[in-house]
Amino acid sequence: MKRMKMNECKAMTFEEGCEEYLLNCRARNLREGTIKHYKDSMKQLFKYIAPDMPISTMDSETMGKVVIAIKNNSNINDMSLYTYTRDLKTLMYFFMKCDYIPTFKISLAKADKQPIETYSDYELRKLLKKPNMKKSTFTEYKSWVIVNFLLSTGIRQRSLINIKIKDIDFYNGVVNVNVTKSRKPLIIPLNSEILKIMQEYLKYRNGNDEDYLFCNVYGSKLTKSTVYHSLFEYNKGRGVETTGMHRFRHTFAKKWVTMGGSVVILQKVLGHSSLAITENYLNILTCDVQKEMEKYNILQEFNRKTIKIESKLL
Repeated sequence: MKRMKMNECKAMTFEEGCEEYLLNCRARNLREGTIKHYKDSMKQLFKYIAPDMPISTMDSETMGKVVIAIKNNSNINDMSLYTYTRDLKTLMYFFMKCDYIPTFKISLAKADKQPIETYSDYELRKLLKKPNMKKSTFTEYKSWVIVNFLLSTGIRQRSLINIKIKDIDFYNGVVNVNVTKSRKPLIIPLNSEILKIMQEYLKYRNGNDEDYLFCNVYGSKLTKSTVYHSLFEYNKGRGVETTGMHRFRHTFAKKWVTMGGSVVILQKVLGHSSLAITENYLNILTCDVQKEMEKYNILQEFNRKTIKIESKLL
């Protein structure tokens, strides 16, 4: 097929260009979650760029105009601004690659990253306390097991609900995670505590090797919404008001680093494609770094020594 050039696509609108990009995403077999993200972002961009705007009129000033327009919206924070403009940059580079517009460099203003929320030690003690097995329902017990599993592996929700019983390798002490964001299987080691918990859980769970590890009361595969609501009720029942699947992943990463774990190994466990992505998780350590800075306060140490020396001289 003949490739459309810049002078042949003057009638192509921004909306049509976005649709073409989504087709390209599907052709590259990107995850549905990723495609949905771009769709949602495009809906926001249409508020600042007219859908019928010809792509051929987009230039190096387009980004600046969009940034100013979004900044004028008081309901948009810096992180959302960065996300929308980053996605617009991706779209414009796609248009350049297709020869729809001339090639030029696009720079983005950096946004201040917000500290990632995690569970406190006080909340973790509540969440990790084993329920009374004589009074507990299977749903509550299963939620307790899931919480332990999430805090032992740091896996994502999508990975969790797709694990099958056969994926737990008790002999080698690992779990084979076959459904991941990067689509690359992971082998995550399991600590001795979670292995004991899983052995007990499977006595109640029963099921065959091909069955999903975590199921509903009918033995069927869990949905994302079911997992979220189950954990919401579980947390609330334990007196923990905050809930969030990714909060467990963030907590796992935080504990890993604060307990002296290697960031390089953490990258492998979390399934990140680069160390730079893992380092973003270090933003969660702001409060902990402040505590360490106070703990190793050089000024305070020497001030105390000075006071002791002066008191002896007196």
